[in-house]
Amino acid sequence: MKSEPIFDLGTAESFCLLTLGCKINQYETQALREAWTTRGLTERTDARQADVVVINACAVTSKASADVRAAVRGTHRANPEARIVVVGCVASDDRELLEALPGVCAVLSQRAKAALAGIFEASSPFPPLSISDYPRARAVLKVQDGCSHGCSYCIVPSTRGTAVSRPARDVVAEARRLLDAGFREITLSGVNLRLYGSDLGENIDFWGLVRLIERELAPEWAGRARLRLSSLDPAQLTDQGLETLAESRLLCPHLHLSLQSLAPGVLARMRRGHYGPATIFRFLERLSGIWPVFGLGADFICGFPGETEAEAETTREAMAALPLTYAHVFPYSPRPRTSAAAMPNQVDEAVKKARAKELRTLAGRKAHAFARRLTRLDSLAVVLEDDEPWRGRCEYYVECRFDAAPEEAARRALVNARPISARQTRLDVAQSDAAGCDSPKSAAFTPGGL
Repeated sequence: MKSEPIFDLGTAESFCLLTLGCKINQYETQALREAWTTRGLTERTDARQADVVVINACAVTSKASADVRAAVRGTHRANPEARIVVVGCVASDDRELLEALPGVCAVLSQRAKAALAGIFEASSPFPPLSISDYPRARAVLKVQDGCSHGCSYCIVPSTRGTAVSRPARDVVAEARRLLDAGFREITLSGVNLRLYGSDLGENIDFWGLVRLIERELAPEWAGRARLRLSSLDPAQLTDQGLETLAESRLLCPHLHLSLQSLAPGVLARMRRGHYGPATIFRFLERLSGIWPVFGLGADFICGFPGETEAEAETTREAMAALPLTYAHVFPYSPRPRTSAAAMPNQVDEAVKKARAKELRTLAGRKAHAFARRLTRLDSLAVVLEDDEPWRGRCEYYVECRFDAAPEEAARRALVNARPISARQTRLDVAQSDAAGCDSPKSAAFTPGGL
C-alpha cells in the first residue's frame, strides 16, 4: 500500500504534540513522536516553542469537535508563527471549519497518520505504526483499528474505516519491547476488540490473541508485569473468554464493557441488539467464581433518540444491580452521517443531562463502596505513575496514593501496597512487605451488590 507525502516539514526543527481523545490516539501520538525524533527533530512540551504543532484529535461527540477548535485557536494565540497540523477522526467531521482557522496549514484524515510519520509503504492493511516507549507509566498497545459493526450513533466507521487487525506476532513483539523497556502494565486496546482477527485469515480472535501473549510472555513475566484489557463488547463475554480469564497469569482482574444502554428497545435502535442484561449478569456471576475480587467499568449513553422514561429507568435499575465499580456516562450527541441523528423523538438536552447526572451519581456511590471494600484486602499491586505525591493504580483500576515514598521504587514500578483507608473513589495505601505482586485468587470478599 503506497501513499504520497502529505505534509512537508520543510525547515522545521522542533514539534509539539497535543492529544485529545481515546487511548488509540495516545498510542498513535507516541508513534509519531518516535518517528520524528528519529529523524532528528526536537520535541517541545510547550507549543510556544515549537515550529510545528500537531493536534491529534477525536470527533466522537460534538463537544470533542468543539474542543479541537478551541485547541487550535489557543495554540495560534500562543504561537502565531507555528504551523498547525490537525490530524485524526475530526478531519472527516470538521475539515472546512478547521482549514479556515488561522495557523492551520494541514488537516489530515485518520488514514494519513502513517504518512505523517514518514511511513509510505505497509505490508498489511493495519496502520503501520509501532512504538518502543510510552510517555505514561502504563503503556497502551494498539491491536485493532476501525469498526464494521455500524452502530446507528457512531461516526467511527466513516472516520477510521472498517475493522483491521494487527498481526498477532507483531503484537507479541511490541509487548515484549515495552516490557523490556521497563513497563509493568500494558493495556491491549482497539476500537472494537470483538472484531479482532476477522480480517487476518489466521483463525484467531481476540481471546486467541490473549492466549498467545500468555504463552509467549507469562513464563518470564507472570508476577512481575501484567496486562489490562481495554473496552470489550458484551458479545465477547463467552465461554472462551471465561476460560481465558480463568487460566491467565498476566491479566488484571478488571473488565470494562461497552454497554451504552440496558434497555432492549434502545439497544435495538442503536443497532446493538446482539446482547442484553441477562447475558451480562450470567457471565459476571460465573466470573465471580474465578475472580473473587474484580473491577468492572462500563460506558453508558443517556437520552438516545426515542428513549422513554421507562427505558431510562430500565437502564438505571440494571446499572444498580450490576457489580460496577465505576462508569463513564455521556449524554447522547448527534453526529453527522449517522442514522441516529435523523431519528424522530430526539430527547431534550435538559432531559439528557438530568439522566446522565443520575447515572453518574449512582456510579460515584458504587466507586466509593468498592474503594471501601478494597480496604479489607491484605495487599494490592500498584503501578507507580507519579511522585508528587506518589500515586498509581492497582490491579482493580482504582487510584492509590501512598502515605510516604515507596522504598527503591520508580515510576512504572510494580509494588505491593497495603490499603489504609478509602477517600471517595481512591485509596490511601502504604508500601507492603508482601511477597510477589500477584492478584489474590481468593478472599473473604465478593463484588456483588456494589
